[in-house]
Order: sequence, then C-alpha cells, then structure tokens
Amino acid sequence: MFITNAFSINMLSNSAQINFIKISQKTAKEFSRFASSAIGHEDTAKAVSILLEDDFQQNRISLEFKGSLLVAQYRGPRLEEGTTTLPEESKIEFWLVTIYESAEEALKREEIAQRDHQEGVFWEFDPRS
Repeated sequence: MFITNAFSINMLSNSAQINFIKISQKTAKEFSRFASSAIGHEDTAKAVSILLEDDFQQNRISLEFKGSLLVAQYRGPRLEEGTTTLPEESKIEFWLVTIYESAEEALKREEIAQRDHQEGVFWEFDPRS
C-alpha cells in the first residue's frame, strides 16, 4: 500500500471501478503502518508525518497500481515553503481508495460484504492485499 497526497487517473493502467471512502485520522494512522510514501510534496509529507505520528518522506514517483491506496488530501490555500503546520483554514482529509479492475470484481466483493453483514460477520479490510 502507498500513501499519496493525490489521486490521478494516470495511476490506472486500464478501465477500473474506483471506491473512495473518507476515513478518520485514527483509521488512517492504522492503515499508514503498512504504507510506503508516494507523497510528492515535501511540506505535505512533513504535515502528514506529524498527523499520523510516523515518518513519511517526500517520494515523487509515478504509480500504476491496483488494490488500495491511502490518500492524504490537503484542502486549503497553497502552503508556504517550509510549512510544517497547517493554516487555520486548511485541513488534510484521509481517503481510502480501492481500485477494482472490473465491475464484476467490485460486484463480487460487494455481494460478499453484504452476505457477511447479514450473517453478522464483520471483517476488517487488510490493506496489504
């Protein structure tokens, strides 16, 4: 799993169904334990490191993947160079982005989740898959 500061269609190699789930900072911190940095901006990497109490370095790479991605989406005015704290009117939102290669794969996963939920089985998402 990678942690990034953005999501782009360029990350897809083919048609896909994409699921975006907004998650809490606490949940993002749990997922981030399995994540390698693909954060393209140094100051954003510093701010995310502070929020998630981890060390994410700037790592500007091109990603093409399937599976899941943790996105730390900055919302606010452009950060001044060297900023390590967020301006009052800004925030970083965390999103879990899951890429399905086909609608059939997405539907199958959704059917399994619905069945498990009806049967009282609650599974946790494994970010390593």
